[in-house]
Amino acid sequence: MSIDQATLDLLGQQAIELPSWAFGNAGTRFRVFGTPGTPRTIQEKLADAAQVNTYTGLAPSVALHIPWDLVDDFGELAAYAKDLGVRLGTINSNTFQDNDYKFGSLTHHDDRIRQKAIDHHFECIDVMNVTGSQDLKIWLPDGTNYAGQGDIRGRQDRLADSLHTIYDRLGPNQRLVLEYKIYEPYFYTMDVPDWGTSFAHVSALGDRAMVCLDTGHHAPHTNIEFIVAQLLRLGKLGSFDFNSRNYGDDDLIVGAADPFQLFRIIYEVIRGGGYGEGSQVAFMLDQCHNIEDKIPGQIRSVLNVQEMTARALMVDREALAAAQEANDVLGANDIVMDAFYTDVRPDLATWRESRGLPADPMKAFLASGYMAKVAEERVGGTQSGWGA
Repeated sequence: MSIDQATLDLLGQQAIELPSWAFGNAGTRFRVFGTPGTPRTIQEKLADAAQVNTYTGLAPSVALHIPWDLVDDFGELAAYAKDLGVRLGTINSNTFQDNDYKFGSLTHHDDRIRQKAIDHHFECIDVMNVTGSQDLKIWLPDGTNYAGQGDIRGRQDRLADSLHTIYDRLGPNQRLVLEYKIYEPYFYTMDVPDWGTSFAHVSALGDRAMVCLDTGHHAPHTNIEFIVAQLLRLGKLGSFDFNSRNYGDDDLIVGAADPFQLFRIIYEVIRGGGYGEGSQVAFMLDQCHNIEDKIPGQIRSVLNVQEMTARALMVDREALAAAQEANDVLGANDIVMDAFYTDVRPDLATWRESRGLPADPMKAFLASGYMAKVAEERVGGTQSGWGA
């Protein structure tokens, strides 16, 4: 089975946002490993991200993390990104690296600390106003470790109030996307632990508040594609943070642990109208490259998403609907599995060449000498990592 022209046309609409922090040093709780040529500034992160887009044609925007990526002039930074062939995308807030937030940020019972967290999000919106960014993404680290430590309902009430205040500051073309995570950094309760809690809060806010689904933030054995289908039904799936997991929030390369899951997720996105021009669903990576090289890690990631999208687009939906209507259990499954097992790589290589891209983006990048060049140039200073 070959990729037809209609599918190739749809693939041409794909865009996957890269996270600036993926190009800095990352690690585990035990060790962060440095590598030669790691960016020291946001400008160098953008230069590395632009390499991914140059060789794949899939990554035209880069998400920023505030305050990690703070600069004096974001207009100048946006112009710098444009010169590299990319643009600035989602603005991510950070309320998990300040001592004041030890016991909560947007949910804190202390009015001063809660207002400090709200003001930080106002600062992020100010950045959006300069960069033209559409989305303010909030991952809330707030929670508790012990029963009785905090008033569960009171924390939800304060969160609702804080989110309303932030939402009201957004411009007419800006969105708030609320991420969730089942555990970590707290282990008894997280204040936004699941898609239902996120959905409840964004539904109360308005049409421009959406859920962000991080594919590594669920309990084991969660049927993530079911959540995708439900949120699309409800019109509240705003964005993805793509990564892969074996145990917890591992932040591995997307599709590395379970490519079939990635295929199933993307199929439901397509089935639910969340893919293509005019879609409200933004694709973004959220990964940390602990031991692998960072630019190749991002190239592998976007190509994995592209490949599984191609396979998902090849599902014969008419035949599948007929099999489902006839209660043909194995026949329906065969249609899905036939698409999943199709090797689309040769067709994608030919298609890339027709668009002026290398047939093998990874091979072409590695042959470019870029990594050796930046390793030689980026000597001295402080390498970027978690928190910078």
